[in-house]
Amino acid sequence: MSDKVHNYIEAVGRRKRSVARVRLHHNGSGSILVNDRELVGYLPLEPLQQSVMAPLRETGTENVFDITVHTNGGGVHGQADAIRLGISKCLVEFNPEFRTVLKRLGFLTTDARKRERKKFGKLGARRAPQWSKR
Repeated sequence: MSDKVHNYIEAVGRRKRSVARVRLHHNGSGSILVNDRELVGYLPLEPLQQSVMAPLRETGTENVFDITVHTNGGGVHGQADAIRLGISKCLVEFNPEFRTVLKRLGFLTTDARKRERKKFGKLGARRAPQWSKR
């Protein structure tokens, strides 16, 4: 039985219904591919791009790694947050000293908020039918 040696670090980030499988490749040029597309093409909004890049910027490793991401589920905001969490987990695995910086900024905390299910007798999760006294 042979052990496969990988030249990348892998982690999973989640947010709402979004799941992002992130791979950090050593000795890269700083490119980020999300579902085989450039980050700018996949997440066209600047704040979302900044959110994804934040862990790299805060640890000073912007042009050190090539990152490949496979993400599905949810919307673009949830996917961006899932990617950010996955990148943060990879960075901590690469260098445990990054943990204090990333933890202080909240990048290692999974946002546990999920969509609440619709209940019977209601119009939504909590929205009740209109009520009339008379």
